[in-house]
Amino acid sequence: MNDKIQDFEAHDFFRSDFFVNDPYAYFDYLRDKSPVFREPHQGIYMVTGYDEALEIYNDPDRFSSCMSTTGPFAGCPIPLEGHENEDISELIEEYRDKTPFHDQLPTLDPPVHTDHRSLLMRLITPVRLKQNEDYMWDLAGKQIDTFIADGECEFMAAFAQPFAVLVVSDLLGVPAADRIQFRKQLIRQEQESAAIGGTADKEVQHSPLEWLYDTFSSYIEDRRANPTGDILTGLAQATFPDGSVPEPIDVARVASNLFAAGQETTVRLLSYAFQLIGDRPDLQKQLRENRDLIPNFVEECLRFEGPVKGDFRLAKKPTQVGGVDIPAGSFLFIANSAANRDSRQFDNPGEFQLDRANARLHVAFGRGRHACPGAPLARAEAVVALNRMFDRTTDIRISEKVHGPAGARNYSYLPTFILRGLTHLAIEFDAAPGDA
Repeated sequence: MNDKIQDFEAHDFFRSDFFVNDPYAYFDYLRDKSPVFREPHQGIYMVTGYDEALEIYNDPDRFSSCMSTTGPFAGCPIPLEGHENEDISELIEEYRDKTPFHDQLPTLDPPVHTDHRSLLMRLITPVRLKQNEDYMWDLAGKQIDTFIADGECEFMAAFAQPFAVLVVSDLLGVPAADRIQFRKQLIRQEQESAAIGGTADKEVQHSPLEWLYDTFSSYIEDRRANPTGDILTGLAQATFPDGSVPEPIDVARVASNLFAAGQETTVRLLSYAFQLIGDRPDLQKQLRENRDLIPNFVEECLRFEGPVKGDFRLAKKPTQVGGVDIPAGSFLFIANSAANRDSRQFDNPGEFQLDRANARLHVAFGRGRHACPGAPLARAEAVVALNRMFDRTTDIRISEKVHGPAGARNYSYLPTFILRGLTHLAIEFDAAPGDA
């Protein structure tokens, strides 16, 4: 047994920092054993195969999302032992309100999830997204104005975080006067998010989105009493498919999850896209010379280094996936980052290919009912950000003062098994003649 395999078997993916900087070799190792493999430390079934991931994502009859964000690591109140050969669907419902984050969209199952997700359709319409994209172009330029004269910046703090928060604020119609407070709260939330899926033992708050819940509930109640014709009024007047009127907190939860997902996903995507063009002058040159390549570049970024490593499902009944028997009550970790590097789906998956024809088939945003609602935002924001930065600069480089020289970079990644992303990214740049 070589040293690398010994390391893979000795370290716990969910409780060790060993895999934080580079989880991909471990995922390849697991997939080579089986695209569905029960890891020995926590007894969790690791799903690293593309087809197997899609099968699970698209089958809520066999797999519940009730603890999708935490798996068993924040405690499992459902008494699973002894029910391995039964259908535990009713047992899950009996204990659902005791599970972590039970009130959030990612943990809901149909039909409740279907009803609540339908409220998003009042927000993410083609017309609204186009209006929001127009806002992005203007906002990106204004944000770049704040640092372009410096010739360098910490990209996440200077651009990615404020840009992402303000874009999703605009989409949801958050009043302009309140957006600074939203920015403060979301950056604080991001700092606390390492507890969710963290590799260290930390207490996980039951409802870290509480501030957003309270704020959006107040908005909804106000717009129902005093409709103004704005976006929040439209959200306040949204109904479930059967015509019933949701409680303000139900609407607030949907809006809050879209707000948090849109912000978090975008920040991670932007940080990797700019890390890559800073490390790969050849790619940057191609993109600057042919801006039409940028959308596919974004898709390949998502495939190659997506912002979500994976999430959990709970088997509701005895079943089989990828030829592996799965007892009821088993936790499965769908490793999106691994599925996106499955050679059965993607040729030379460990190679970044700017012209990859099927890059968009990635599962960086999940798939099916629980696909990330912030996906359209993240894609558009990345395209806008790259174009605007190319407009305002002639060259973008990684700061050697902070990250070291090319070939020996020092990057720090979020210490979680859920998210994949840099903690900071320092860049240097040459301003375009008009900004010099």
